[in-house]
Amino acid sequence: MVTPLGNTAAESWAALVEGCSGIGPITRFDASDFASQIAGEVKDFDPTSYIPKKDVRKMDTFIHYGVGSAAMAIEDAGLAINEANADRVGVAIGSGIGGLPSIEKVHEAYLEGGARKISPFFIPSAIINMVSGHVSILYGARGPNIATVTACATGTHAIGESARLIQYGDADAMIAGGTESCISPLAVGGFSSSKALSTRNDEPERASRPFDADRDGFVLGEGAGVVVLEEREAALGRGARIYAEVSGFGMSGDAYHMTAPSEDGSGARRCMAQAIADSGLEPGSIGHVNAHGTSTPTGDQVETRAIKEVFGNHAYDLLVSSNKSMVGHMLGAAGGVEGIASALALHHGLVPPTINLDSPDPECDLDYVSGKARRADLEAVITNSFGFGGTNASLVLSRA
Repeated sequence: MVTPLGNTAAESWAALVEGCSGIGPITRFDASDFASQIAGEVKDFDPTSYIPKKDVRKMDTFIHYGVGSAAMAIEDAGLAINEANADRVGVAIGSGIGGLPSIEKVHEAYLEGGARKISPFFIPSAIINMVSGHVSILYGARGPNIATVTACATGTHAIGESARLIQYGDADAMIAGGTESCISPLAVGGFSSSKALSTRNDEPERASRPFDADRDGFVLGEGAGVVVLEEREAALGRGARIYAEVSGFGMSGDAYHMTAPSEDGSGARRCMAQAIADSGLEPGSIGHVNAHGTSTPTGDQVETRAIKEVFGNHAYDLLVSSNKSMVGHMLGAAGGVEGIASALALHHGLVPPTINLDSPDPECDLDYVSGKARRADLEAVITNSFGFGGTNASLVLSRA
C-alpha cells in the first residue's frame, strides 16, 4: 500500500497499529478559501522507483500510486509473470474519481494557451482503466484487464470480482485493488460544498473521528492498496506466502439516495449478510469488522445499526475499527487499503485501533478498539465499503 502513513505496506501497517495519524494541512494547493483545509496526503513517494522516468509525466498521480502498489504486491507475492502463465494473470485496479487533478491542470492550460496546450497524453493520463493497463503492459499480464469504478466501494469490488474471476476459471491470478489521488481544488471544493468534510482545521490529526459524538465529517485521503490473488492450489504449489483467504463476497444497492445511506442500514446489512453466506462461515466465527467508518454523522450510525442486525448479540463481541481515523477517506483506494489491513490483522493476530474516539456516540455502542491496537486470535474478518449512489461491497477474509 501507499498511504498517508507510509509508502509501503510495512510502513503503513506499523503506523496503523501504533495509532498514528497521517492527517495534516493541505500542501498541494492554497486551501485557505475552503471550508476544509486538511487532508491525508501521501509524502515523498517516488514514482520512478516503479515506472520508467520518461513515462512518469504521462500519468496522473493516481496511476503512480496504483502502479507502485501493484509492483510491491507482485514482488511480495513472488509472482513471476512469463510466457507460460501470462494469459492466466489479470489486472483489476480501479479508482473512484481518477485523474481529476490532470483534468484541472489541462483545462487551465487550455484557457491560457488554447488547444495547442492540450497534451497528446492528456486522456490516457486521466482515465481510470489506465492503471490496470500500465500494470498489464509493464508486467506482460495478458489475462482479464478491467477497472471498477464504484466510488468508495471500488477497491473492495475489485478484489471481490477478481476472486470470482479466479473461481470461474477465467484467471489463475489477479492483481487487484484501488487507487486515488484527488486532493485538488475541485475535489475538496465539491466535497466541502456538500458539507461532507470535517472543518476541524486547527486539529487535523484529531479531525477524523469515526463513531465519536463530536465527528463532523470525513477527511479526504489518498493512496493505493493492491493485492495479488491466486487460486489456492497454484499458490500452495509454488510455496507462496499466503496472508489470508478470500472466503466470501457480497454486494448490494441501497436504491435510496445519491449520497446518503439508507437510514435503516438495510443496504449494508444485506451486503454483509451476502458475504457471510457466500463464505459458508457462521457469523459467530467472525471476530473483527474493518468498518467503512468514515466519521460522518449518519454513516457511522447506519453501519453500527447494520452490524447489530447481522450479528445479533455477537456484535458486542466483535472488534470493530476504522482505519480512516488515521488515513482519512481514500475514496476508491479505501477498500484496497482496508482489505490489506484486514488480511494483516488475520496474519498478525492484531487489530488496529480507532483513534480520536473520545466521546462515543450513544448510537454507536460497539467495541471500536479505541485508542490502542488489540491482540486477538482471529479466524475470520469482514471488511466493508459503501459508496455514493448506494453501492455496497463486503469481503470476508479467513485465516489461510
